[in-house]
Amino acid sequence: MSTALFSASGFGASVYDYTMKSIDGKPVPIAEFKGKVLLVVNVASKCGFTPQYTGLEALYEKYKGQGLVIAGFPANNFMSQEPGTDAEIKTFCSTKYNVSFPMFSKISVKGDDKAPLYQYLTDTTANPTTGGEIKWNFTKFLVDRNGKILQRFEPNVTPEQMDAAVAAALK
Repeated sequence: MSTALFSASGFGASVYDYTMKSIDGKPVPIAEFKGKVLLVVNVASKCGFTPQYTGLEALYEKYKGQGLVIAGFPANNFMSQEPGTDAEIKTFCSTKYNVSFPMFSKISVKGDDKAPLYQYLTDTTANPTTGGEIKWNFTKFLVDRNGKILQRFEPNVTPEQMDAAVAAALK
């Protein structure tokens, strides 16, 4: 379930124009996060970068009181590294990594069935400095309190390496 209000370009004007399904199947308007700094991450349970869940959770715990929200979007686009159901993914994340940040229903982040939110995030016209296809799991988009994409971090950039950028966005 992905709905959006579209601009003339065919995309929403910001991340707030999209509604995504939570890992529990409930619609969540991304606009619920207005006024917060948002870190959008496509995640997978069987990837070499999966241990980044530990760093993401630490970043969330450190900064959630200052307005950070991390949004995890499981995706099975890369070598079938997220084969589980939403229930299996939720159990894995909570038991293995104690994930407490919002997790969403499994989506596609590339290809013909790419979720509308990711169509927007990766669009090079709407987002010339941060757009471009997702290359792998754990690509991260840092979004300011007004819904503007500040930075994109590729999978090899760890949450620990992003601390200064997150702290600056929260100021």
